[in-house]
Amino acid sequence: MPQQTTSSKPPWLLPMIVGVAALAVIVLAYFIFAGSDSPESSAATQQLEDRGVVDVAPQSEADQIDLSFVERRDETDPLSIGTVDAPVTMVVFSDYQCPFCASWSHETLPIMMDYVAEDQLRIEWRDLNVFGPESEQASKAAYAAALQEGFWEYHDELFADGDIRDPAELSEDALVELAADLGLDTEQFTTDMRSDPVAEQILINQQLGTDLGAYSTPSFIVDGQPMVGAQPTEVFVNAVDDALAKTAR
Repeated sequence: MPQQTTSSKPPWLLPMIVGVAALAVIVLAYFIFAGSDSPESSAATQQLEDRGVVDVAPQSEADQIDLSFVERRDETDPLSIGTVDAPVTMVVFSDYQCPFCASWSHETLPIMMDYVAEDQLRIEWRDLNVFGPESEQASKAAYAAALQEGFWEYHDELFADGDIRDPAELSEDALVELAADLGLDTEQFTTDMRSDPVAEQILINQQLGTDLGAYSTPSFIVDGQPMVGAQPTEVFVNAVDDALAKTAR
């Protein structure tokens, strides 16, 4: 695949959401993502919250909303992996200073990648950057790596061993050094990381999560259904398996 650069046409644009029905879906998603906290939490719920998990009560099929319009399924999207025709898509909202995102990437993402390898799942990554300027800088760096087809390797290093990096390790110099360690073209990497088109794409991704009410990380949309928090791996395995079974009907 030819190398992409920011001087070319932007690889994808935010889908336009038109009509009252779509607006209603966004409002409902907001209450699912952002309105999940309860003032009277049980001990079990508190344990989940300590892991960055907010429980979302299962819905009947009749009551389920469909957020699949969030999926871009654009083969030129540098932050995605998996065939655009995969039967199930997972959209991930994450932050490079979020410890729960780091643990999820270390424990669960490799299992999700097995589904990707079997052409059953497509993963679309979206940085939410709720932890501040260092998160935004890291997401720009990851996008710059993506433009050299190095996103996932760079991503894995930012979350190495399931841990987040110290903010000082997310400085521009440190991020360029990491790119060099991975064998990327550091001159192009630096240019892309500082560029307006990359900043614009980062903002678009963040605005998408904000518009949905996904104010905490990690948050997910799996086959159009919202999931919140670094829940155990089997929860995501079950969600993907259920979605695959549904497509096979």
